[in-house]
Amino acid sequence: MELKTKYQYTYFIYPYLVEKKDYVNYLHRLLRKPECSLKLFDGKKDVEIDSYFLPEIKNKMFWSLYLSKEGLKDYNSLDNKMKATILSKKEACFFEYNIKEDIPAKIGEGGGIFFDITKIEIICFCTGLCFLLVKTALNEGANFSDVLNFNYKFRDIQSKILQPKEYDNIKIQTTKFKNMQTFSSFIENIAGSNLKAKKVNLDTNRLITYSYTCLDANSWNETTDIKIIEKEFEKYYHIKPAGEQTTDVKIDNNNVYQEKYAYYGFSNNSTVLFTSASNIKNYTSLLFKYENEQLYHFIYHLYQKIYLKQLNYEFSQTNNFKNIQQEFINFSKKNWTYEVTNNDLGLILEKYYKGAQNLEETFSKLKNEYDLLYKEYNIEKTNKHNKWIVAVIIVVVIINLINMIIKK
Repeated sequence: MELKTKYQYTYFIYPYLVEKKDYVNYLHRLLRKPECSLKLFDGKKDVEIDSYFLPEIKNKMFWSLYLSKEGLKDYNSLDNKMKATILSKKEACFFEYNIKEDIPAKIGEGGGIFFDITKIEIICFCTGLCFLLVKTALNEGANFSDVLNFNYKFRDIQSKILQPKEYDNIKIQTTKFKNMQTFSSFIENIAGSNLKAKKVNLDTNRLITYSYTCLDANSWNETTDIKIIEKEFEKYYHIKPAGEQTTDVKIDNNNVYQEKYAYYGFSNNSTVLFTSASNIKNYTSLLFKYENEQLYHFIYHLYQKIYLKQLNYEFSQTNNFKNIQQEFINFSKKNWTYEVTNNDLGLILEKYYKGAQNLEETFSKLKNEYDLLYKEYNIEKTNKHNKWIVAVIIVVVIINLINMIIKK
């Protein structure tokens, strides 16, 4: 049975690193782009974000929620250089990349899979770690097999590795970017060469997938064989093509959270939500929550994971422990100890987000490395101090000997 979609969208996420010394200039470059504008949140309009996140996270990521009219007026009166300087002091900044024309693109030829790129957003953190988010949507009523094949192919659009022959007929044509050369060129135009990301062992070839699909009620309802649904879901959250064969599937509760007509799937490089229109909330409210507060919740933990990798790299490279000691302390105090949300579903997602990104283990390893470096640093400092004491004693002894000789 071919499964039909009622609603569908996929965000493809590209992380990149800007050198700290260049961060202000990078923000200035974004502000100068006519297509790019600062995204501001409003406490009256963005009620879901306001109620979902706890104060500490709101102060960091969504500081504009309660920006006064006077404050906004003062900001708008500044030139772009001053704006960039002010924004560089904020924990996070959001930008919208406005596409002038809404031109559909397609996979394949003739009866290909048509899709739109409906939204592009840039999120930058003050550490220089940024994320480019590209929202895609297939044509209404697309088959779920199209969603699987599209996600499978599109996330590797940056890769230079050729796909297996059986998928060569799936060719992505990003007509939307006909005035921006290729999609890869567009990413490079926003993110630069992203050389630092490669240094910290970050995969820059495969885009991170964050996807939502709501099947129509005829495809998933009380009479549907749930094994069929779970087999397709298995392909979905592991980002497999539609034609891949699956054996008997056993849902792993460590990576899957499920409710009736809603399955969340979590892996290191993807998060998906698979739902049915048999529950009206899935296409009237949940689909918006998933790409709003839940998406930003996911991004926050993705940021934590990559920043820990960045710190680990800096630990291994530095000869001066003092230079990076404060960075780790600041992260531990400001980005690790605070809770993100007290929303019931948010608390469930928190556990899965952190588990899929292996955050606890990564932090523990880095903490052990930090403790080791700290001990070495103190031993070295103590040795240097002792050497100075010995040197002073030797000088004093020599002076005393000289005085004794002179007196004789």
